[in-house]
Amino acid sequence: AERLGRHRSTIYREIKRNYFEDKETPMWNGYFCIVANDRAKNRRYNLSKLKRFPELQFSIIEKLKGGWTPEQIEGRSKLEMKLRFNRIQTVYCETIYRFIYSVDGLAQELWKLLPEHRRRSCSKYRRRQYKQRYK
Repeated sequence: AERLGRHRSTIYREIKRNYFEDKETPMWNGYFCIVANDRAKNRRYNLSKLKRFPELQFSIIEKLKGGWTPEQIEGRSKLEMKLRFNRIQTVYCETIYRFIYSVDGLAQELWKLLPEHRRRSCSKYRRRQYKQRYK
C-alpha cells in the first residue's frame, strides 16, 4: 500500500472484491490483475440503472416517444418517488442522456426523439465556431 500510495484498507477491499477462487484447482486461488480488470469491466457495464430495470427503460422510451424531454422525465420521476417512496423509479436526466447516446440507444435512434435531434451529445465546454466577422 505504501509503494502504491494508497491506504491499506483500499488495497484490502480490492483484493477481497476480486479474489479468484477455483474449487477444482485450489492452487490457482488468489488475486490476478487480469481477472480483476475483467470483473471491473463487467461491474461497470452492468451497473446502468436502465439495464437493470427494463420496465423503467421501457417507460422512459414511451415518454420520449410522447414528446417528453429528459428533464421532464426526471422531474416526474422525482415527484412519483415522493408519492410512492420507491427509489427504483427515480432517474436523472444525465442517466437518460447516457442511455440515448449509448450503443443501445443509438441503435433505436432515440436521439431523434430529443428536441434538438443531435446524433451526438455536445460537451458543455466545447469550442464554438463563430462566423467570420471581418473580411
